Amino acid sequence: MCEDVDECATNTHSCRPSEGCVNTVGSFVCELRVTCPAGYQLRNGVCEDIDECVLRTHNCGVGFVCENTVGSFLCNIKHKCISGFTQDSHGNCIDINECSSLSEPCSSGFNCINTVGSYTCQKKVVMCSHGYHASPDGAKCVDIDECQMGTHRCGVGQICHNLPGSYRCDCQTGYQYDALRKVCTDVNECWRYPGRLCAQTCENTPGSYHCSCTAGFSLAFDGKNCEDVNECDKNPCSQECANIYGSYQCYCRQGYYLKEDGRTCEDIDECSQSIGNLCAFQCVNVAGSYQCACPPHGYVMSANGRTCRDIDECTTGTHNCSYGQTCYNLQGGFRCLSFDCPHNYKKVSDTRCERTSCPSNSVDCQNSPVRITYYQLSFQTNIIIPAQIFRIGPSPAYSGDHIVIGIIKGNEEGYFSTRKLNSFTGAVYLKRQVREPKDFLIDVEMKLLRQGTFTSFLARIYVFITSSTV
Repeated sequence: MCEDVDECATNTHSCRPSEGCVNTVGSFVCELRVTCPAGYQLRNGVCEDIDECVLRTHNCGVGFVCENTVGSFLCNIKHKCISGFTQDSHGNCIDINECSSLSEPCSSGFNCINTVGSYTCQKKVVMCSHGYHASPDGAKCVDIDECQMGTHRCGVGQICHNLPGSYRCDCQTGYQYDALRKVCTDVNECWRYPGRLCAQTCENTPGSYHCSCTAGFSLAFDGKNCEDVNECDKNPCSQECANIYGSYQCYCRQGYYLKEDGRTCEDIDECSQSIGNLCAFQCVNVAGSYQCACPPHGYVMSANGRTCRDIDECTTGTHNCSYGQTCYNLQGGFRCLSFDCPHNYKKVSDTRCERTSCPSNSVDCQNSPVRITYYQLSFQTNIIIPAQIFRIGPSPAYSGDHIVIGIIKGNEEGYFSTRKLNSFTGAVYLKRQVREPKDFLIDVEMKLLRQGTFTSFLARIYVFITSSTV
């Protein structure tokens, strides 16, 4: 049978000096050894104070009382004094001053008075000066708030300010005290500080003042200065607006004028107000300007935009003349002319017919013109009359020639006349003003007396009177 070896008893363990050996079956355990000082004992690995008074392990004798201390105890002499007294170091009983030894022995408002073996509490008597009264506990004097209690004598509009033992009546801001009437009167800040409060206009108000600005300005954020108002932001003008300091100015674009209201622009009728002639033919007013116009037919506007240029329909080929007709251009139009030769005449050029030989027995043929020539003349209605429009005479002329001229056809209204300038030259005149465009075809006969023989020539003259307003 095997028996356990006690390593702790046989000192065959390996524990350190600060450790204790505890034998176990078949082995041992090393435990940390804790040593407590005098007056302490080990409990659960912690040193705790030993209460010698409770355990009665003290050595205090009769007449002494044990008082435990940390790690030890005291032996105190038992008291032999009655309540209210304490024993001094010589064993004498002396009175305890409860008023100084106790914390607040009496309630607030009472004074503590020490007595032999006890003390008494006596109510305090507080005498307060004017403006003060005793606190609720009677312990001290506190200020009377006349403003809060309403016992002040401040007038209407005055502000009560409490003071220690008194109060003060002040006027509200913007008011001053009138000692004669004993009231607060409004201060007119605008009069008192002229030019210093507001940039422009100062208006007094009860207790204060207000700054304002004249038309065209607005009050700045500081309530004092004035800022220019940009009236143009509200589009007060019908066209252009320019902001100026304190106001604004309306302007009109070219071709408009500003009306009396100073805001509205109205179109200028350049056509009716122009001193000179803006356009050669017709002026058409448009918004802000004008345009020149030409007659609907026969003219085109020139590059200058004012005058009208005639369209030569004959050159451009925009006429409607037939193959056998000749196109003659006029101002604003054209004419289709036919140059036909009568019986017994032959065409020798585009505008001339010559008489063929006459039978010897035909007097009428022999008296007819030997030559018929066509001419075209164009004038405007504003021609100055009388106007010489045509000359006629033999070519060549010889000394001794004499002519006689006359209009034999086409002058039924009497617009034309003839005049002999010399013996071999005659002229045709326009003697009446033609008010409207008009076409004439007049036959002017010239009889030539040469060496005792009369020979007649016929000039068929187209006279075209066109408008002078282009």
